[in-house]
Amino acid sequence: MSIPNRPIAAEEILAADRHLVHGFANLDALKADGARTAIVAAEGAYVRDAHGNRLLDGIGGLWCVNVGHGRAEIIDAIAAQLRELDYYSVFYNLTHPTAARLAEKLASLAPGPLNHAFFANSGSVANDSAVRILHHYFNRLGKPKKKKILSRIGAYHGSTHLAIAMTTPAYREGWDSAAELVHFLSSPSPYRRPDGMDEAAFLDVLIDELETAIETLGAENIACFIAEPIMGAGGVIVPPKGYHARVGEICRKNDIRYVADEVVTAFGRLGHMFASEAAFGVQPDIISVAKGLTSGYQPMSATIISDEIHEVVSGPGGLFLHGMTYSGHPACSAAALANIAILEREDICGQVRVRGPLFERALHALADLGIVGEVRGSHFMMGIEFVRDRATKALFDPGVNIGGRVARHAQARGLIVRPLAHMAVLSPPLILTEAQIAEIGATLRQSIRATMDDLARERLL
Repeated sequence: MSIPNRPIAAEEILAADRHLVHGFANLDALKADGARTAIVAAEGAYVRDAHGNRLLDGIGGLWCVNVGHGRAEIIDAIAAQLRELDYYSVFYNLTHPTAARLAEKLASLAPGPLNHAFFANSGSVANDSAVRILHHYFNRLGKPKKKKILSRIGAYHGSTHLAIAMTTPAYREGWDSAAELVHFLSSPSPYRRPDGMDEAAFLDVLIDELETAIETLGAENIACFIAEPIMGAGGVIVPPKGYHARVGEICRKNDIRYVADEVVTAFGRLGHMFASEAAFGVQPDIISVAKGLTSGYQPMSATIISDEIHEVVSGPGGLFLHGMTYSGHPACSAAALANIAILEREDICGQVRVRGPLFERALHALADLGIVGEVRGSHFMMGIEFVRDRATKALFDPGVNIGGRVARHAQARGLIVRPLAHMAVLSPPLILTEAQIAEIGATLRQSIRATMDDLARERLL
């Protein structure tokens, strides 16, 4: 597949786009000319916009395109599946071969006794489903009061009514949600820990807070703790070493189920098919996945549950009253199987374990720039936090839109990065070459310097 090198009716696309409601956008700001970018083609680690500009995709679409754009194997598998069986549901006693094979494949890859997959079409629904299943599970165990959910400030678990309730409040200001079900714990951000406190002591503080919350709320009222191995949209927060393992132990002691939201981290982004056990030493009771499951080629998610949970919810005397029309869609299942085959055949997880540290080093090298407060993350999941004062870690005023400024300069230089308030976030395809890694580092350096020049001219720095 080649990327067209000509403009493709940019004005027509952007005129039509005025009818499209963009997620998590300032819709008023999008009314301005030049506020939107239309991506019209993609190949490998690059995309092309409607004006003919070739851009390095530093965000993988949206944490998604793990195996890169334009993989013929996945496209052909989707087309072949549609020719053979375009659609059928997996409701009632019905199934089809592709969904069945995918469920079997996920069971073989997931850690420990996670051997049963419920399919949906987004990470939001995967996390919603995890909680719905657990509430029903505890009802069937005769523990109907176990409904509360423990989440963290800075978490991002989706935007459905329940998933957004589990997401940090900053993402739902002015919007309603099922907030009464959720208790928030502190963000496990080592960069923002109290002055004079080392990371080990900070971990103890976080664990003490968790134990206090369980004592206050009552373990008999708590269904689950939900966590991303590394927080994504909440700021690419890597918790203190040992955090997840210790939280998992406390959950087990208190009959609280551990839900790992691996919507971003699964399928190679951190160098493993699943990161919870392999990278963070915790065995979840449920893992939610999406994004890298199909590398974004089709909308699909999975809620992977343990044998023990499945045994309870599949026992006699009740119906599994949960499902979606497109659960296990044949084309989506085919895309996922083809995507996983590429990950395995090309040992992309192994490549990430080699090149991920190179990517980390390329970004950590930016720490000498005056507005870079911290570079953090792991492998191909990285974030740069910008500060007005490195000594105090004071942030720029939100009106400065520091992340947006850096992102605009980067895009003008051929690199897409994700602006996230006072941060720039990168989650590129996992197939980056060393030359492309170097290109990203160099472009970011130029973009941050250009931003610093702008701030100086405007007397904001």
